[in-house]
Amino acid sequence: MDQLTQVAHTIALTMGVAWASGINLYAAILVLGLLGASGHMVLPENLVMLSDPLVVSAAGFMYVVEFFADKIPGIDSGWDAVHTFIRIPAGAALAAAAVGDVSPAVAVAAGIVGGGISAGAHATKAGSRVLINTSPEPFSNWIASVSEDIIVIGGLFTALYHPWLFIVLLLLFILFMAWFFPKLWRGLKKLFSFIGRLFGGKAEKESMPKEEPTAEKPKIEAPVAEDSKEV
Repeated sequence: MDQLTQVAHTIALTMGVAWASGINLYAAILVLGLLGASGHMVLPENLVMLSDPLVVSAAGFMYVVEFFADKIPGIDSGWDAVHTFIRIPAGAALAAAAVGDVSPAVAVAAGIVGGGISAGAHATKAGSRVLINTSPEPFSNWIASVSEDIIVIGGLFTALYHPWLFIVLLLLFILFMAWFFPKLWRGLKKLFSFIGRLFGGKAEKESMPKEEPTAEKPKIEAPVAEDSKEV
C-alpha cells in the first residue's frame, strides 16, 4: 500500500509540475522552490536546485513581470506566444526531473508525457486568452489571470498533499481539453477569418484608384435661325 501511495505521489508531482508549467511556469518554480527551501517539502534530487535562493529570486522576479503582463489585453497573448517555446520544454524537463533517481527510460517517458500535458495546458490558456481579448473591457483578462494563478498554486498543493485527488482532477482536465479544443479551434478560425476580412477590405479600398472629378464642358447653344425669331 505504501508503495502504491509512493507511485501516486510521484505521478502527481511529475504531471503536476508539467501541467502547472504550461499555465504559469514561474509560479510553479516559485512554489516548489519556496516549499523546498522552507523544509515543507523534500524535493527529488534533480529538483533540489529549485530551492536555491538564486533560482527562487529569479522565479519570483519573472512571476511579478508575468503577473502584470498577463493582465494587459494584447500583451498577454504576445507573452503567451513567446512562452510557447519556454513553458513546454521547461514542463517536459521538470517532469523528467521529478521522477527522481530512476532509469533513463522512465525519465524520458515522463518527459514525453509531461511535455504533452504542458503543451495542452498552455494551448488551453493561450487560446482562451485570444478569445477573451475580443472583449473591449479589461476586467475579463484580470479575472482570468488571477484565476489561473490561484488554480496553479492550488493545483500544485493538491498534487503534493493529495496525490490521488490530483490524478482524478488531471484526468478530468484531459477530458475537458478533448471537449474544449474543437470549440476553441472553431472560435479562433472565426476570429482570424473576421480579422482577415476586416484588413482585406481596408486594403482593397486603399488600392482602388480614386476618380478625379472631370471638368464640366460648357454647353454650346445651337444658333437660332432668323426666321424662327419672327412670329
